[in-house]
Amino acid sequence: MSLSHQFMKEKFFLMVMRINIDCNGCYRKVRGALLGMQELETHSIEKKLSMVRVYGRFIPQDVAIKIRKRTNRRVEILEIHELMSNNEEELHHDHQQKPSNNNVTSWDLISTAQHNQIET
Repeated sequence: MSLSHQFMKEKFFLMVMRINIDCNGCYRKVRGALLGMQELETHSIEKKLSMVRVYGRFIPQDVAIKIRKRTNRRVEILEIHELMSNNEEELHHDHQQKPSNNNVTSWDLISTAQHNQIET
């Protein structure tokens, strides 16, 4: 495993994918593949929208490839958000040296385009 792969595995990601889920059999196949992955902490499947969200410490491309191989379904990555833990937030805020009056929850999105909070 390369150094960049090790570094990426230490970070938390939220990834949104589109996987065509036509029937209950496809749903069970996708769900089984997700439950079999140790690196995922949680997931959600929106059957009608064919959307799958996964959260955990993983390399996004590797997870998409594993799902593709296990389900034999096309996987389209729509969004990837990098999340940081409390320890990383403290380091990040110390480097910025800006006083913050905001209440910081345990997980915040780094993405500058969106500052949505993730509920787990």
